[in-house]
Amino acid sequence: MNILLDTINQITPYLIIGMAVIITILFILIIILIKSINKLENKYRRIMRGTNSRNLEEMLTEKLDSIEEAKEISKKALEECSRVDIKIKQCIQKVAIMRYKAFEDVGSDLSFSIAILDDNNDGLILTGIYGRQESTTYAKPVDKGISRYDLSEEELYVLSEASNKYNNTKK
Repeated sequence: MNILLDTINQITPYLIIGMAVIITILFILIIILIKSINKLENKYRRIMRGTNSRNLEEMLTEKLDSIEEAKEISKKALEECSRVDIKIKQCIQKVAIMRYKAFEDVGSDLSFSIAILDDNNDGLILTGIYGRQESTTYAKPVDKGISRYDLSEEELYVLSEASNKYNNTKK
């Protein structure tokens, strides 16, 4: 037993030094942890500063709800734009006009041809022929850029101008 006590007495200074080193390391770790907790607490206080005693979770939920509402409104707006786009294709979009002298004995360009077309080149050609004794106005339907009636040179010109008008601005 004396041998055991002598051995313990011989290693006691080493044990004390080892424990002192471990305690110092633990003390340093505690200081580092306290600093980290203080930084985290400061961040938390900054986040919670603008909440006016409301829960942060409530704020986030409210913001997410408003985002969902905005998505729904956006989706409805896109659907409405699609419907409007379809309707616009059926509206008058292409118009061309040409004035000309139909008869040699008439002094100015009082006759005219107007092509009025939608996006699908459907519409009509309206022509007015002015003469000294009478004036005549008539319309010819146009379906996909073609009329089933014979067209004059002026009517063919305005039909071509109106049909190509949208294609030139699209490029």
